[in-house]
Amino acid sequence: MNKPRLFIAFIVVFVLLELTGYLINQVLLMSAYEGLKNVFRPFDEMMSKMWIMYVVDVVWSFFFVFIFVKGYENKGVMEGIRYGVYMGLFVSLIAAYAQYVVYPLPYSLALQWFIYGLIQQIIFGVAAALIYKPKAAAAAAA
Repeated sequence: MNKPRLFIAFIVVFVLLELTGYLINQVLLMSAYEGLKNVFRPFDEMMSKMWIMYVVDVVWSFFFVFIFVKGYENKGVMEGIRYGVYMGLFVSLIAAYAQYVVYPLPYSLALQWFIYGLIQQIIFGVAAALIYKPKAAAAAAA
């Protein structure tokens, strides 16, 4: 295991998670959230708890990359795409539709959460595949 590359991939995935999360939730879906203010916490209360989201995102990013590394097959970008699709189905599909079942949300929002989440996971998988190389492969490339 190439721990320096794992760490770099983890940091990159975390940054990508925060950037794409902002783009999705604060730009693309902001108008969809407008009519749902009664479903979510008040803004100030939500902001006071955002540190929890950042901690969870750090842990999630680490395990996303760690699991990728444990199954690493050195198949390039396609391996990252495949891993991203698997994780997108595993995480985003379940999370989006579980929220739809539990909360009074429009179906279109759940579908968008799933699609955007799947796209995110693919981006993260590609980033992990481009960055991570085991020590032997990294030494051979140099």
